[in-house]
Amino acid sequence: MPLSEHEQKLLEQLEKQLHEDDPKFASSMGSVPGRSWSTRHLVIGVLATLAGVLLLLIGVSMQNIFVGVLGFVVMGAGVYFATMRSSAVGKARAAGGRKQGKPRSSFMSNLEQRWDERHGGES
Repeated sequence: MPLSEHEQKLLEQLEKQLHEDDPKFASSMGSVPGRSWSTRHLVIGVLATLAGVLLLLIGVSMQNIFVGVLGFVVMGAGVYFATMRSSAVGKARAAGGRKQGKPRSSFMSNLEQRWDERHGGES
């Protein structure tokens, strides 16, 4: 089930705030802000993977190890290329930067504040 627009915006906001508050942790989680999937990389990678599978099958049918290994390498390179992320979007977002002024409160303090607002009268 896909996320609603509101949920997607909240998720993007949380992710952006996490990257600003704790960039080391965010980078260790593997999600880099501003990096997106490139359709071009995906198409070229899939085509290279299919070419690698074809070479592998030809190598096996001809009983030629060199062609089979070459097919395997091309197939692996295609998968790697298809899963690469483009950073063109990141450069555009980084140019905007963060507003100068009062410092942002941390992610956890925002969550604590919201919790206190919701459950303020309860003890």
